[in-house]
This record gives sequence, C-alpha cells and structure tokens, in this order.
Amino acid sequence: MSILVPVLLTFLALSACQGHTATLLQTSNLLKESIRLLSHLLQTKVSCDKMNVTNIFAGDKKDDDMEILCKASTVAWEGRSCHRQLEGLHLNLLQLVQRKSTVHKAPCPVAAANTTSLHDFLLDLRRVLQRLVKD
Repeated sequence: MSILVPVLLTFLALSACQGHTATLLQTSNLLKESIRLLSHLLQTKVSCDKMNVTNIFAGDKKDDDMEILCKASTVAWEGRSCHRQLEGLHLNLLQLVQRKSTVHKAPCPVAAANTTSLHDFLLDLRRVLQRLVKD
C-alpha cells in the first residue's frame, strides 16, 4: 500500500507534463502549418495580391505577439475573398490566440489608418511566425 501512493503521484506528474508537451507540440504544428499556408499563398499569383489591407505591422511596435496574431487573424478573415486559404490561416491564428492568451479575444479590432498590399502583409506575417517558431 505504501508503494502505491508514490507510484500514483509519479503517474499524475508525468500526465501533467505530457499535457503541456502536447499543447506545445500543437502550437508548434499550428505555427508551421500557418507558415506553409503563407508560403503557398505567396507563390500563388492573383490580381488581388495588390489589394489594400490594414497594416498591423506599421507604427510603434508595442503590440505583443498574441495581439499581432489576433489582429492578423482579423485581416486574414477580411481578405478571404481574395484567397480561399486565408480562411484556414485565420482559423490557425485564432486557435493560437485562444490557446496562448486570456487577454485577447478575436476578432481583434484593427485601425484602418495605415494600409499595405495583401502580399506585403503576408510576407510580414510569415516573418513573425518564423520568429515565433524559432523562439
């Protein structure tokens, strides 16, 4: 009976660690899938690549990563009429934000002051996601 308690405690500790590892793995997979989608979108030549979207990367860089991803999900949702795969990107970003942040709730408002082309937005977003994968 005395061996049973330490075994159960060890099992519970390992189960908790495995859940954390699974969450990190899922987050990593979402980031990698989003980068893959972005790379495919950037290779696809369509006329709406020059479409203006809100430039969430302009101005002062005080936004944290989760706020950037939340805003990027909003911009991706708004641009889904151009690229069908932007809807998948939106869903991936939304899941990342929901898993990592209790502060940010999508859809995040984006100010329409500065604009950029959809192509440039996708390039900037891919750079941010690649940095997050490395971190």
